[in-house]
Amino acid sequence: MFLPVSLILAPVMLAQVGPTTGYGAAPASQLPLEIIEKKQDEARKRAVQAMPQPSAPRGAGCMAAAEASPERTVQVARDALNQAVGREKVRAGLCLGVALSDLDRWGEAQQAFVNARDATEADDHQTRARLGAMAGNAALAQGDAAQALMLLGPAAGEAKLAEDNSLTASIALDRARALVAVNRPDEAAGALAQAREAEPDNAQAWLLSATLSRRQNKLIEAQAQIEQAAGLAPRDAEIGLEAGVIAALSGNDDAARRSFSSVLALTPGSDMAAKAQGYLEQLGPEGARTP
Repeated sequence: MFLPVSLILAPVMLAQVGPTTGYGAAPASQLPLEIIEKKQDEARKRAVQAMPQPSAPRGAGCMAAAEASPERTVQVARDALNQAVGREKVRAGLCLGVALSDLDRWGEAQQAFVNARDATEADDHQTRARLGAMAGNAALAQGDAAQALMLLGPAAGEAKLAEDNSLTASIALDRARALVAVNRPDEAAGALAQAREAEPDNAQAWLLSATLSRRQNKLIEAQAQIEQAAGLAPRDAEIGLEAGVIAALSGNDDAARRSFSSVLALTPGSDMAAKAQGYLEQLGPEGARTP
């Protein structure tokens, strides 16, 4: 467990550790790259997790097939769509979108999710929200943040109507990613605040909020947010890494060393551990003062 610091932070630049958490160089207003560039396998997993559970054997079988053979499933799902009516059209379209996502055919997947959303009954707000969010994620996966925002906006409204706080928070996080990608960091901060309000125990929302606050040089806010994240997920190495950067920015090198050292203990041999080790080497031994 790393130890987040509780200090009065001064807005100094991080000369000894560098301007980012190691996820890649970015302007000070940006979140780490994992919130801007969603990895394709993560997008697919989110799609699977977000799927409304089909009750019919055809739906369940299609989803299992998408996992085993997405190429074959694309054709099966297209054939099913040609014969489907009502709820079956939604299930077939969902299956097609997931299979296309497995093949990294994000533009086609986006359209499949949109078609499935549009085939959903108007009062099924939760399913419409999930499918809209999946379409938005497909747009993000192909680098079209503007299109993602157009899809995620209505999805957020549907999630609110469904009174699904977890889904509301998830969509707000996706909107934050898209807003950062189109260089609207203040609106991204607002989306992250919505995520925290909808789901106060979402550690990722607090972590990303802390990162954005830190990159906007709002270090007091960043410190409060990273402490919230740490309280919710005390063994999360990403939180430990960010806590170390915030501490180093504040000039508290010893607290930064403790956080970076915790990352080494939590994830030995990982990329994050390598970054933490590099930061520790730049900071120097405990008690050393970096110019």
